[in-house]
Amino acid sequence: MRLFAAIAVFLVPLLLVPTTSEAHGPTRQKVTLTTSVPAAPADVWAVIGNFQDMSWHPAVFSSTGEGGNAIDATRVLTLGEASGPTISEVLYKFSDEKMSYSYRITDVKVEVLPVTNYSSHLTVKPGKDGGSLIEWRGAFYRGYPNNDPPENLNDEAAIAAVSGVYKAGLDALNERFSGN
Repeated sequence: MRLFAAIAVFLVPLLLVPTTSEAHGPTRQKVTLTTSVPAAPADVWAVIGNFQDMSWHPAVFSSTGEGGNAIDATRVLTLGEASGPTISEVLYKFSDEKMSYSYRITDVKVEVLPVTNYSSHLTVKPGKDGGSLIEWRGAFYRGYPNNDPPENLNDEAAIAAVSGVYKAGLDALNERFSGN
C-alpha cells in the first residue's frame, strides 16, 4: 500500500500537466504561389529585383528605404495611400545571379497583416518558351501567438492574408508582362 501511495504522489501531478495535444501553440505556416509570364527572366528581374522599389505591387502606395540591395537593407512600404498603414522589412539574402532575394518583416500591425515572424523569398526562374516563372513564398506564424486565437488572427486568416498579398502582386506582374 505504501508503494502505491508513493507512486501516486509522483504520478498524480504528471496527470495534471497538459499534454502536447492539449497545450498547442501556433505552428509555422507556409505559402508558395507562382505565375508564368511571357517575358524574359532578365526583363522581369529588372522590374522586381530592386528591394527598394515595390511599386509593381498594386497595394503599395510608396516604398522608401536605405541600403539598396545590400544585406541588411531596409524598406518601409506604405499601403494604399500616403497616410496608409506601413510594413517595415529588412533584406537578408540577395542574388542578382540567381534573380532572388529574401526578406523579413521587422514591424507590422496584425490589423494590417495578421502574421508574426514573417519571412519571404521572391525569385524569377526561366520558364517555357523564353518566358519566366515567378515564385513568391513565405513562412510565418499567425498574428495571435497564444492558444484559441480570434478568427481574424488565426492560422486561416494569416494564410488567406499572405496568399492575397502574393496573388495581387503576381496578378499585377502577369498583367504587366502579358499585356492583358
